[in-house]
Amino acid sequence: MTDVIAHRGLHLTMRENTVEAFHAAVEIGASGIELDARRSADGALVVHHDAHLPDGRAIVECLRGDLPDWLPDLPAALDACAGAFVNIEIKNDAQEPDFDRDEAVAEAVMELLAARHEPASTWLISSFRIETVDRCRAVDPNIATAWLTAGAVDDAEVADVSERGHPAIHPWDPTVDAATIERCHAAGLRVNTWTCNDAARAAELAAWGIDGICTDIPADVLAVLSTE
Repeated sequence: MTDVIAHRGLHLTMRENTVEAFHAAVEIGASGIELDARRSADGALVVHHDAHLPDGRAIVECLRGDLPDWLPDLPAALDACAGAFVNIEIKNDAQEPDFDRDEAVAEAVMELLAARHEPASTWLISSFRIETVDRCRAVDPNIATAWLTAGAVDDAEVADVSERGHPAIHPWDPTVDAATIERCHAAGLRVNTWTCNDAARAAELAAWGIDGICTDIPADVLAVLSTE
């Protein structure tokens, strides 16, 4: 079975990364939901893709109470995803204002998950920064971690991710072919691709044995995979 992961919730019909979008994704039967975790100036874990709000303010420079009402805290977002597993992407880019070299956000996310006392299989942590998922895995190796990559995955990267103990890798859809999936599987890695927005392409990926497809059109992908 290929997991269908709703990218930022069901966000083509409602605001992305909101409680409403997450509820809707669960209702249509998405296997998983992908969301983005950041921090506010007072250390609250919040869910938003970009480092800045639409009005230009940097989230990390705003107190939680000054953020828009539609922007959820991470605990509220996780509650809204009940019934699906949650892929939490920890945003930690050196080019953005909330870059966290000390990985305090990674530790805070793991502390939050531990306090929820839910099965480890409920969670999947990913980041483009390998050190971030390394820290998450060091805190709790029972929770799955994955390295996100925008480039084609080469043999050295597959070996490195496997040696670091991460059970999954998340390559960008256009870089994925059958050989990529086979190579990753041979190294013991699950492969979840992002972001596939073509139902026929999703069917092709599923036929190749991909483990998960992160998509902005989860209903369409669910429909095409149900006929395979």
